[in-house]
Amino acid sequence: MIKVFSFCFILVPFSLLAFPDSLTVNLNSNYEGKLIEKTWSNKDSMVFFPAYDLYGGFDQAQIWGVKVDQTKKVDTTTLKLLHDSCDFHSPSIGRLTSGYGWRNNRPHYGVDIKLNTGDSVRSAFDGMVRIARYSSTYGNVIVIRHNNGLETLYAHLSKRLIKEGDEVAGGDLIGLGGNTGRSYGSHLHFETRYLGEPINPSDIFLINDSTFDVRQDSLFLSSKHFSFLKEVRKIKYHRVRRGDSLWKISKRYNVSINKLCRLNKISRKKTLRIGQKIRYN
Repeated sequence: MIKVFSFCFILVPFSLLAFPDSLTVNLNSNYEGKLIEKTWSNKDSMVFFPAYDLYGGFDQAQIWGVKVDQTKKVDTTTLKLLHDSCDFHSPSIGRLTSGYGWRNNRPHYGVDIKLNTGDSVRSAFDGMVRIARYSSTYGNVIVIRHNNGLETLYAHLSKRLIKEGDEVAGGDLIGLGGNTGRSYGSHLHFETRYLGEPINPSDIFLINDSTFDVRQDSLFLSSKHFSFLKEVRKIKYHRVRRGDSLWKISKRYNVSINKLCRLNKISRKKTLRIGQKIRYN
């Protein structure tokens, strides 16, 4: 039986929406137990796919295909997180090993939770699996779109237990913890995003060694939740080309070699690689 989703409708400028005439999506057949492909009309899609109207589709090609700049957001959007106490389940409980923000001079758009390879990872809320695949950076990764438009990401899994198009409930087992992709040590990398833009999970959840729970039943989303992105987007990088040196880069951008070394946490003797990104502001 197809589950009918309830929506938290949010007004966005019509220009942000680009509805296709129809949507072809991979779904899991309830009666055959295997992956099938089905084409839906817009009318059907509005009902079947979570927040289809908000995103203008259900993109299964890219992990973060839709990105609408939220740093310039002028209003407040209310996202209902809980209608009942059983609507949320902690994805995993363990020590917070890395938070949202700057890490090793790079932006870290989620939180890392310590776990052991093979530990259970569960869906935080009801929703539908948009992405379930292997990524060179995220490793085995799952992205779930929830009924209110929020999306959650679960990365570095040792095994995925669900497929794209699956419907899930909060607390459903979706994968096993691991150390795949660009990862050092077994952990769960967990992200929360809205229209493709990352939100600090700690703004939504209370996370510590023994707790992973929703702070309140609604999230009042405003531009302040995206202030880190504004900071990140001010940063400029130079991509190293053949013949470049720290001295040449410093002269080009009128910045000292000492500052380049400090910003990039490198020494003056560092050998630059072609294609390497060097921050200069």
